[in-house]
Parts: sequence; C-alpha cells; structure tokens
Amino acid sequence: MMQAPVTPPALPAMFSLEAAAAVAIAALIASAIALLVGSLTRRLLLSIEGERFHTQPIANATVRAVRGVTFVLVLLVLLFPALDLAGVKLTVGLHPEEITQWATESGARILLLILLAFAANRFAASVIRNAEHEIAEGDDHRTLERRKRLQTVGATSRRFFSILIWSAALLMVLRELDVDITPVLTGAGIIGLAVGFGAQTLVKDIISGLFLIAEDQVRLGDVAEINGIGGAVEEINLRTIVLRDLEGVRYHIASGEIRMLANRSKDFAYYVIDIGVGYDDDTDRIVEAVRDVARDLLQDPGYGSFILEPLEVLGVDAFKATEVTLRFRIKTLPLKQWDVGRELRRRIKKAFDAQGIRIPGPQLNVTLKNQQSDA
Repeated sequence: MMQAPVTPPALPAMFSLEAAAAVAIAALIASAIALLVGSLTRRLLLSIEGERFHTQPIANATVRAVRGVTFVLVLLVLLFPALDLAGVKLTVGLHPEEITQWATESGARILLLILLAFAANRFAASVIRNAEHEIAEGDDHRTLERRKRLQTVGATSRRFFSILIWSAALLMVLRELDVDITPVLTGAGIIGLAVGFGAQTLVKDIISGLFLIAEDQVRLGDVAEINGIGGAVEEINLRTIVLRDLEGVRYHIASGEIRMLANRSKDFAYYVIDIGVGYDDDTDRIVEAVRDVARDLLQDPGYGSFILEPLEVLGVDAFKATEVTLRFRIKTLPLKQWDVGRELRRRIKKAFDAQGIRIPGPQLNVTLKNQQSDA
C-alpha cells in the first residue's frame, strides 16, 4: 500500500506571517518615534552647547543612547498589542490586557524617568561646561589660571551630579517596578554608619579631597610634587589624585595621605640657573654676558611671550674648590620655565664659547709616592 504523503507540521503562531508583520510594524513605529525623540534631543543639546556640540563625542553618544532606549521601550510597549491584533495568543501566563495596561502606565513612567535622567544629566553637564567657557574666555595669563581651576571644579561637579541624578532615577524606577525601596534606603543608612565608623580612612580621603579642590591647591594640568613624587596632574577625584611623571608612570595618591604638596605651576614660575666660573675670571664680565643673552631671548618672538620679567642676578652663591658659583633666575609663565631655561642655557653656552669664557670642569689630581724597598 502506498503511504499518504506526510504534511509538514504547521508553524507555531509566533512564527506566522501575521506575527512577523505585526513585529515589523511595531519596530517601524518604534524606529520613527526613536528618531523623533533623538532629533528633539539633538536640537535641545545644540541650543545649549552651540557650535561645541559638533566637536564633542559625548553629545552624539547621548543622542544615540536616548534614541536606543526610546526604541527598545516603545517596541516593548507596542509589541504585545500588535501580536494580539495579529491573532497570536501568548502562553506565557500574562494576558495582553494586563501587559498593555502595565506598559501604558508603569512602562511609560519608566521611559519618562530614563529620558528625564538622560536629559537632566546632560543638561547639568552642559550648563557647567558653558559656565567654564564663559567665565574663562580670553588668552591672558590670569584667564588661563582661572580656566584650570574651573576645569578641576567642573569635572568634579559633573561627576557628582551624574551620580546623584542616576541614583534618584534608579530608586524611582524600582518603585515603578513595585520593588520596596525601604530596605535599600535602610541599607544605605547602615552602610553610611559603617563608613563613618569603620572606614575612617575613606572619610579622611574624601574630606581631604574636598579641601584640596576648595582651596585651589592644585588643578588639572599642573605640575606638582606630592610626597616626593613629581609629575603632571591628570585627574583630581574626591578620594585620589593622579600624577604622571616624565617616564609615563602613573601614580594614584590618596588625598588623605598627602603630607607635602609642591605646585610647580601656580600663577608663575622661576627657572634658576647656577653657573660655575673660574677664580681668575671676571665675574662682572660674565654677569653682563649672561644679561645680554637673556635680553636677546626676551626679544625673541618664540620665547619672549613666556617671560614675565627680565633676568634677575642673584650674585655669587658659593665658593667651591675649583670654581665660583653665580646664580641667576628668570620669571616665566607656568609650565614654560623649562622651555625658557633650556633655551637660555643653550645660548649662554654659545655666548661663552664666542667670548672665550671657560666653564671649569672636574679636575683629577694624582699623587705619586716613591716607595723604597728594604735592603
């Protein structure tokens, strides 16, 4: 007997053409709404940031994040009603009416909370950044100093507001999900007590960091020496300060452990030069030669703008075994003392060679003793 042809099993309802069409329509509507919200967000940020919006990667990242979150949430809101209209019966134990009611009430509020958190976080960061640019406009020395302090305070303020906004948004979302946040708040209070009693070092570091920023002891971009470690200041956090030295080594120093802080780039800087000359040389002639070199350097357009005052002659500083030490210093802009100092040393060497002035070098004295052997 011939067997009847086996008919393939019917596709589940979830994989029917009607279900695929419903999902596609829901995704299309979600995409349109996401693009609209993203466009509104971009316009809002553009009105706040101005032309700086196009040069900040975080601005475009914020727009993409808002667009992605909107798409996912709108798709979740529309997906179940669309499947229900397509005749797909879900067997997950949830009724479409309940899902729709939750999505239009709690889901919509959660979406609004997330978008408001994004907007508030970005708005706070934009306001702080605009204040930095408006207060610190200009290129003079005082403006540059003020800008460094504003960047330090602004970075800390943006981090603080971001944590505050997202923490509040997370608690509100948990409430919308019917999660009892009372234990969370109680736990936060217990953790606060534990931090106060058991983590005294952490509290000390945070308080020291606050005073470090409030007193303007050091700013981002400064060159400082902390506890004998020198380097450029890369980060200033409430608990730590980060230095990077000349070799690229990164140091993390707790604010509470700072015993000695030397800021080498606050307001102005001095470059000190010690020059050793022979006892037979005319010190007045050498001082005049160094002054001429410094005067020419001050007229140089490449270095003159970095020099705040003419070369200062401190005079004879020490008498050594083979030389007399003359000390000079020159006042410069912060962080420019090394550039000016190196160029000044190079020109002094060339001027001394041209005038026949010799800088004494180390001398090696050898004493020979005759030894007589016993007969």
